Amino acid sequence: MLRFTAPLAIVLTAASAFAQTSTNPFTTPIEATAGVISMNFTEFAVIPDAAGGEAPRMMHLVDESGTKRLFVSTMRGGLYGVSYDGKTVTEYLDINAPGWNIGVQFQGNERGFQSFAFHPQFNQRGARGYGKFYTYLDTTNVTPAPDFTSGATTRTHDTVLLEWTAKNPEAGKYDGDAPKELFRAAQPFANHNAGEISFNPLTPANSPEFGLLYVGFADGGSGGDPMNLAQNLASPFGKIHRIDPLGSNSKNGKYGIPKSNPFVGKPDALGEIFAYGVRNPQRFSWDSKDGRMYVADIGQNIVEEISPVTIGANLGWNKWEGSYKYVSRQVDLTAPRSEAGMTWPIAEYDHTDPLLQRAAITGVFVYREKDIKQLQNLMIFGDNPNGEIFYLHADTLPGGGQDQVRRILFNDRGTNKTLLQLIREKNAAQGKPPAPRASLRFGRGPRGQIFVLNKADGVIRLFVP
Repeated sequence: MLRFTAPLAIVLTAASAFAQTSTNPFTTPIEATAGVISMNFTEFAVIPDAAGGEAPRMMHLVDESGTKRLFVSTMRGGLYGVSYDGKTVTEYLDINAPGWNIGVQFQGNERGFQSFAFHPQFNQRGARGYGKFYTYLDTTNVTPAPDFTSGATTRTHDTVLLEWTAKNPEAGKYDGDAPKELFRAAQPFANHNAGEISFNPLTPANSPEFGLLYVGFADGGSGGDPMNLAQNLASPFGKIHRIDPLGSNSKNGKYGIPKSNPFVGKPDALGEIFAYGVRNPQRFSWDSKDGRMYVADIGQNIVEEISPVTIGANLGWNKWEGSYKYVSRQVDLTAPRSEAGMTWPIAEYDHTDPLLQRAAITGVFVYREKDIKQLQNLMIFGDNPNGEIFYLHADTLPGGGQDQVRRILFNDRGTNKTLLQLIREKNAAQGKPPAPRASLRFGRGPRGQIFVLNKADGVIRLFVP
């Protein structure tokens, strides 16, 4: 027996030597001063405080061009209509109203009213999507049986996708009946549960892909995807789904599964899946120049990433965090991007960067408009807690890493500031304590304008030329 001990020790020692785990894969920091874009901005609109004077915790902004309004959601469950000039703000829908019997779960930083989307036919009388919009939220009501489970014994709350139908889309307040529940997922943990929902705005009305809803579905929470759900094609967790909200061929009969989805008809795989291997796909969008889809996927402890999304793509989590193998809350630097068939990030940054106190990526937009020349042909994204805004050159995207990531700062009367600095100054003017984090989000206007939201001061800021 003893003669096997030495070779075994050699093998183990060699294996340890080859594994170069790290929490700092990008040792060159993001450039703090070179390439900085100083952006003019205006305080476009203000969403009213919640009960007790708490900030409204804005989460998402969407343009509804048919009715010529912007809509803004808050994590607590409010949906507000905002005029195109920003001067009129009215509550369109309160999801927490007793008549709906929904109960938005908005405790903590991550739960609440996550996202919403208007059907592209929302204002087209006689169309199947007339008056319809969708909300994606966490709820305290866990009485109904879920359509999706994780396999865990715990159930902290549910995430639901709801379809609302307005009788008059142009009405100042929602005038329809109670929503139809399209699906319900039992969440095993309280963190990173849902993500964005969106229709691809570039899809022409005569395309079979028109009216399909993309749904970001995080890996269920905790840390490290403990149940390995993101790589499990039989689980909805850790995926980006694509469904027909007006269809009925799903298992529960409440929505449709497009035949063009990559895993339709395959055993042990959900037909709803469009792409998989994501951890927390907070935001995604499409480049109007070439139609490519990109997602900002929040990392575990090390790597934040922007990745392309194609049909059937595997973005790697939880085998990979960004370009590196994920090893127990660290990454292994020895063989980056070494697995065939994976879709790798076009840009990443790590949590140890001097610009960041903690990290969680958000975004992502490609600005192809001409109004603001400084931003033309740039991919814009940001860091959620810190409020840092970054850019890449969209036509020469890198192959990972943070070397090409540069900053966008706010030009406040000749002084460059971060969003968090602006928020804290506004907090002081409001007589409130300074916010510990920015909780940055973006929105797009009817002419591609970039709106900057946060959860700490209720102010919608707009980049201007």
